[in-house]
Amino acid sequence: MRVKYEDHDKISIVSIDGDLTHDHVDSLRRTVAERISRGTRDFVLQVQGMTFVDSAGLESLLWLQEAAAEHLGQIRLVAPDENIRKIFEITRLQHQFDTHEEVTDAIRSLR
Repeated sequence: MRVKYEDHDKISIVSIDGDLTHDHVDSLRRTVAERISRGTRDFVLQVQGMTFVDSAGLESLLWLQEAAAEHLGQIRLVAPDENIRKIFEITRLQHQFDTHEEVTDAIRSLR
């Protein structure tokens, strides 16, 4: 898995490519914790490159949502593919995350 980010004021756009699994969640958590310590409140997660998410990956997404909320922030997911959407449905998390098809729409929803 590869995690990249771009900071824009109080919003961080985080791109996740590959599998978000137990072996890789620490990288995402470190990236998010750094962003929060620097004042980021809101996160836009570009997940169109995310190919799979396991239970640890789902837990890390829920952790991110809670961490953002503790700082009065929110998260948005951008472009989850059909496989990721199905995983959210199976785990009954499909309503837990706001999803958008475009980054600009996700950012607009945070303002």
